[in-house]
Amino acid sequence: MNYSPLLALSPLDGRYAAKVSSLRPIMSEMGYIQRRVQVEITWFIALSQLGLRECPPLSNESKAYLIGLFQNFTHDQALEVKEIEKTTNHDVKAVEYWIKSQFKAKHMNASVKKELENMGEMVHFSMTSEDINNTSHALQIQAARDQVLLPFLGSVIETMKGLSQEYADVPMLSRTHGQTATPTSVGKEIANFVVRLKNARNRLESISLMAKMNGAVGNYNAQLAAYPDIDWEQVAKNVIEGPAYREGSPLDNHLGLGLSFQAYSTQIESHDYMAEFFDALSRLNVILIDWCRDIWGYISLGYFKQRLKEGEIGSSTMPHKVNPIDFENAEGNLGLANALLRHMSEKLPISRFQRDLTDSTVIRNVGVAFGYSILAYQSLLTGLSKLEINHAKLAEDLDAAWEVLAEPIQTVMRRYGVHGAYESLKELTRGRTVTQGDLKKLIEALDIPSQEKERLLALRPETYLGLAASLAKRLGQP
Repeated sequence: MNYSPLLALSPLDGRYAAKVSSLRPIMSEMGYIQRRVQVEITWFIALSQLGLRECPPLSNESKAYLIGLFQNFTHDQALEVKEIEKTTNHDVKAVEYWIKSQFKAKHMNASVKKELENMGEMVHFSMTSEDINNTSHALQIQAARDQVLLPFLGSVIETMKGLSQEYADVPMLSRTHGQTATPTSVGKEIANFVVRLKNARNRLESISLMAKMNGAVGNYNAQLAAYPDIDWEQVAKNVIEGPAYREGSPLDNHLGLGLSFQAYSTQIESHDYMAEFFDALSRLNVILIDWCRDIWGYISLGYFKQRLKEGEIGSSTMPHKVNPIDFENAEGNLGLANALLRHMSEKLPISRFQRDLTDSTVIRNVGVAFGYSILAYQSLLTGLSKLEINHAKLAEDLDAAWEVLAEPIQTVMRRYGVHGAYESLKELTRGRTVTQGDLKKLIEALDIPSQEKERLLALRPETYLGLAASLAKRLGQP
């Protein structure tokens, strides 16, 4: 049977395939293989800079060729690696053999071929598979974070920030415990989420992505056995922390991976940074779930309307419906993402003795968790683009909630020492429908200065906003 998206087990590769296409070159099996090639080549070039007789310094032509192997890695080349793996039954060894084959490829420049063809045994020299894998995973997460996750999150945050500025002065009735409460502004309530999201995004961006290259159990045993006079820990640190090659960089620079060095490990890097990263991402997703539920509620209350899309249907039987499906889809996909993220953050730091293989199969699903996350972010952006404020409904609810002014009245009464201020307002308002006239009678009978009476009499639910508008507007300041 020919492959079709309709046959995909995961909707990320079926129904939603196009929406997660930006992740595919990074988090796919091909993306993983490409990073392994990058790590192997980077290590090999580093060896050539140590003055070893068996691995002499490389010419710029050879370096350029080697760098091209991972920078220009193709789907067909990934298939070649997978073909080798059918024989080796070992994915990292297949990468090693493929790189060695490229040292003798027919299409090579003759001088480069002559330089490299006898150096194949230094590919994967003294490395254990996990030295290659853990650095490759870190590179994948780095690329996914910087190229996909953070840009999408930035778009969500900036869109919400724009709404917070647009609606900074629009009064809205609050609801605590689902009941009418002190008025706020629409923009201020959105601003609350913007600030939370910015802080969470900054935490995600600041997490150091760790990698180790220290051999079979973390002690550089093989390296020291072969070359006891080399400071292998410093070599590994230079490779891991050195700047990764960028197009146009001088080829005589030391090549690195642009990660953070993990000095202590067993056979595997402990994955504590991954747990921290996944926890940070899931925490950010929780904030967005909170937002999805609030905006869903505001749409249900009629505070927001949704722009109609030509041809779209809200219900198969109820033609009038305009459902908040984008926020519902976002909430569902954020939940799926977090289920995976939380499992990985709890499981990956646990490994029996110097290693077991349970991390390997779990870690292959990082891209799935990221995929559901960015699927949710896109749904959020779509939903946010449809929102329209319903000024009439907001005003109607505020005008029907004069009881919320019990708070400022009793607070002013307390200021002037009126006995039983809170209790008086409680008796008048709790569980009752309160009118403007009821409050007017109460205020006029108070034993407080006349100017304070005038100030209270001038209050309306839509003007009792405190600093809500200015707090929202502050977000828009440089």
